[in-house]
Amino acid sequence: MTWIFVIGLAVIVAVVLIFVLKVPRGAREAVASALLLGIAGYVTQGSPSLAGAPRDATEPPSADPAALVEMRAKVTNSGIPTGNRWIVISDGLARNGRYGDAAEVLRGAISDDPKNAEAWLALANALVAHADNSLTPPALYAYRRAIDAEPDAPGARFFLGLAYAREGRLPEARALWLEVVKNAPEDAPYRLPLAQQLMKLDEAIAPEKAETARESAPVQPPPSVP
Repeated sequence: MTWIFVIGLAVIVAVVLIFVLKVPRGAREAVASALLLGIAGYVTQGSPSLAGAPRDATEPPSADPAALVEMRAKVTNSGIPTGNRWIVISDGLARNGRYGDAAEVLRGAISDDPKNAEAWLALANALVAHADNSLTPPALYAYRRAIDAEPDAPGARFFLGLAYAREGRLPEARALWLEVVKNAPEDAPYRLPLAQQLMKLDEAIAPEKAETARESAPVQPPPSVP
């Protein structure tokens, strides 16, 4: 009976998404993949005969794809984006490492609202993760659109700075993170950790600045012999 209930629930969710919420044809494959992935996970990991056991809500995220989604929620202070069905679906796909499908679904969010800053940010993060943490031109464009849509929000600058830092572009990362720290509220949970990262960036950049200064210093002529 448990399996019948699970499969029936998946069918109902699919019908609601396609016929009620009007999921576009291009995103239906990704939605179906997410549902099938959930069923497969329950079949392989679920134990309906065992009693439930609550988990600590403060348990830190492990080093898996879900951590990226959780980090975005903390920096943007958005929590679970229940107001946008596209972001909810894409986050579910991203949590399972299906970044390409997540990016495809987010096209629906951007199509509905081209000024949706969180959708642009989620799309940029998905594109970076899909490219093995490389800042591709489409990802950079998405970050820029997120900043333009909500200039005072910290999320896009934080993650764009993170992408720059991964590529060794430390001055660009520092400029973005410094702006985030300056504009962050005193009680923002990301403010202190990011300020500490800025100190580490300064330590890493200092030798480069010193080397650049030495190279650009004018060459002094040798002293004349009387």
